[in-house]
Amino acid sequence: MAHQHPRAPDMLSVEEAREKILALVPVLEAQETPLLDALGLTLAQDAVAAFDIPPWDNSAMDGYALLHRDIQRVSPEQPVTLKVIGHLAAGQTPRQPVVSGAAIRIMTGAPIPPGADTVVPFEETDELARKASGRSLDHIAILSQTSKGANVRPRGEDAARGSLVLPRATVLRPSELGVLASLGYATVKVIRRPVVAILSTGDELQSPGQPPMAGKIYDSNSYSIAGLVKRYGGVPRLLDIARDNLPSMNAMLAQGLAADMLITSAGVSKGDYDMVKDVLAEHGEIAFWSVRMRPAKPLAFGVLRGNGGRPVPHLGLPGNPVSAMVAFEELGRPALLKMMGRTQLDKPTVEAVLEDAIVNHDGRRVYARAFVTKRGATYYARTTGPQGSNLLTSMARANGLAICPEDVPQLGPGERVQVRMLDWDEEGVY
Repeated sequence: MAHQHPRAPDMLSVEEAREKILALVPVLEAQETPLLDALGLTLAQDAVAAFDIPPWDNSAMDGYALLHRDIQRVSPEQPVTLKVIGHLAAGQTPRQPVVSGAAIRIMTGAPIPPGADTVVPFEETDELARKASGRSLDHIAILSQTSKGANVRPRGEDAARGSLVLPRATVLRPSELGVLASLGYATVKVIRRPVVAILSTGDELQSPGQPPMAGKIYDSNSYSIAGLVKRYGGVPRLLDIARDNLPSMNAMLAQGLAADMLITSAGVSKGDYDMVKDVLAEHGEIAFWSVRMRPAKPLAFGVLRGNGGRPVPHLGLPGNPVSAMVAFEELGRPALLKMMGRTQLDKPTVEAVLEDAIVNHDGRRVYARAFVTKRGATYYARTTGPQGSNLLTSMARANGLAICPEDVPQLGPGERVQVRMLDWDEEGVY
């Protein structure tokens, strides 16, 4: 690598900006939620087993419940024949005990009847041969040795009564929903999803679905940011485009202040209309930052006064579409997750071999759009072409952001690069 870049002056590092944002973002309150609606949310209570799971010893196989001492000397040459005294299906309660010389036909999940201590799978009996020859199934021959206790699932094996099964702050995946259902929960207390108002500003914007107009561009930021909010668990609320006049800005902002968080795009650069900044400043404390990152240097963050004086965090993203997405990934996503009670806020990162170059012009951390593949045990990253912050298709072709550090002028082919994986969640899978 060549000479190191000096740090760009008067800029916040990404970490400093993130720390400032997280310090002002609250964790939302808990609410009782139907179990299926709680997927991806954070548990706000300890889940304790009120009973044993399973609540009784039960069979792990379809077979025959019997006393192990009756089959201690069994072999294919010397089978033992037992009297079948009953049949027990899952959901049924045993009506009689198993005594020496007898067995009960049992299905998977059925309670082990009193007296029995072992289940022999039907494949290790002459059941199929008896059926094929038309012989009665009121007796059964055990053909092979089975260890004592085999195929018996003990009571409380999955969760013992009174035990802590899922602690508060657990993020609920499908497996946790199943565990909660097994504990009898139909609803569960979780940190609720934040409602995020999303506002694009600018006279040059028009909404998709309208015929294209001269001098106008379609508003893409609202949809890419709303998609990210939804992907990470929030509830996006798209507002109408705010025009570059005070009545429009104030009307849209009033709607945004009813949400838990407001995200705007454009209006945060030094050359932008002061009106955007002035309107925001009327509703709270807003700081305008230059962050040491490329793309997405201009950023605004603060806390506005919502309905009833309730604090509403506001994140002002740059107007360029790639800048808006990268800034949200690095700074908006952690804030959203914190509001949901998450403690793991980092995207997974892999080390990859770079297949082309990333140039750092001015001492900022570069987030290059890249496509990562894995060949053998090694990850490889190739940038997705021209990296202009207006080129939204470069994000569509990427599955990661390859990071060139602030003090590194260039990373070349063959060098190792850290890549923030866009389509993986914090557990490494999306």
